[in-house]
Amino acid sequence: MPRYIDQHPMKPLKPEQLRELQNSPPDEFGVTHHDIFFSEKDNKVWCILDAPNRAAVEKHHAKAKVKTDFIYEIKSTRE
Repeated sequence: MPRYIDQHPMKPLKPEQLRELQNSPPDEFGVTHHDIFFSEKDNKVWCILDAPNRAAVEKHHAKAKVKTDFIYEIKSTRE
């Protein structure tokens, strides 16, 4: 499955909510969180997501009412 990275503001999300999302099952768009990085100081979250396509990532964030700064499809050197 393709993997994506996105960036968006952290507020109003809390670290506890991000930890819950990390372990949640795939949503109705087929999106799962591979990893989540955040900086409360900088008000930024970076999500590493497994998703069938970019549109699924966009729908995932739209449902949460989160506007992304960017979304990129990525590959890992570990794969």
